[in-house]
Amino acid sequence: MERNETPEDRAFRAEVRAWLEDNLSGEFSGARGLGGPGREHEAFEIRLAWERHMAAAGWTCVGWPEEYGGRGATLAQQVIFNEEYALAGAPARVGHIGENLLGPTLLAFGTPEQRERFLPPIVAVRELWCQGYSEPDAGSDLANVQTRAERDGDGWRITGQKVWTSLALEADRCFVVCRTEPGSSRHRGLSYLLVPMRQDGVEIRPIVQLTGTSEFNEVFFDGARAGADDIVGAPGEGWKIAMATLGFERGVATLGQQVGFRRELEGVIALARRTGAIDDPLLRDRLTRSWMGLEIMRLNAVRTMAGVAAGAPGPESSISKLVWGTWHRELGELAMDVLGASGLVAAGEPYDLDDWQRLFLFSRADTIYAGSNEIQRNIIAERVLGLPRETREGTR
Repeated sequence: MERNETPEDRAFRAEVRAWLEDNLSGEFSGARGLGGPGREHEAFEIRLAWERHMAAAGWTCVGWPEEYGGRGATLAQQVIFNEEYALAGAPARVGHIGENLLGPTLLAFGTPEQRERFLPPIVAVRELWCQGYSEPDAGSDLANVQTRAERDGDGWRITGQKVWTSLALEADRCFVVCRTEPGSSRHRGLSYLLVPMRQDGVEIRPIVQLTGTSEFNEVFFDGARAGADDIVGAPGEGWKIAMATLGFERGVATLGQQVGFRRELEGVIALARRTGAIDDPLLRDRLTRSWMGLEIMRLNAVRTMAGVAAGAPGPESSISKLVWGTWHRELGELAMDVLGASGLVAAGEPYDLDDWQRLFLFSRADTIYAGSNEIQRNIIAERVLGLPRETREGTR
């Protein structure tokens, strides 16, 4: 990226780098490296305080227009910010879902009143969001959503269940895909509602994962309410808006994610040198292929950023999800093979995992959440390559 930067971009990089170096000190000196996939339980209050500190200095939502509290950063500058944030070892963001998923969705599809109401608390990190998509029978097959919402007086009444809801315990609100047209099926009759989480009628049950942590949750809506104006787009447009949100999820933040991937790969290579596993030609070949895969991943991500820059991203964003999810899962498997038999033993009692064990276990989810590999391949085949649609039950 640096080879193609303008003088303005280089100045921006220097500004971001200097601010992070100056501010990841004092009360936040111990925040470096905290949180992240499989470790969202770590130091949540410290990470929240850090992010509000960032907000006070104008370093949240940097790519948003200035009129909505952002910096109006160019696409290149957004990439720079995410890269420098990752290179500094800054803690995992707690407002990611609001800033990178819901915010861009409201900028693209929300009303002026919704933007005025919901965007400032995201910028200030006063309200945290979660995503209400998956259900027990509608995970990767999102179009099978059965959670219902009915007009009831001056608002909506929501009934149903969501699952695998990241950070639901900490969230103040949830954007929920639900069925608002009785008798509808598949993509039709869905709507996109903005639902308060802290109310009667919302129950959250943490799901204990292989890592022993509980980032994911079940959420039960039993007559929960949302206001009449808490719908993004018109009733029945929920599928279109939900797909745009998924596209934003695969935007510029993935470039910072890849800095973390590079660190993990470098760590696995160093581990292979220490254990002597690097002398195994098969493992050495896999390490080389992993390095090549990371380079390809980065080039593909930069290439597909044009869709984000142009507004709502297109189905091409599924390529990035398919590539990085598969690569990261394979890196976890490679780390365990480098460790050998010692990787089968917990670091301590009762279930103390080291970084490589946690990487292996949590990365099993990478090819499932945010759309499984199978779904991504269908999207690429049908909506990017124009191949015939898969025949599904009920559509013959």
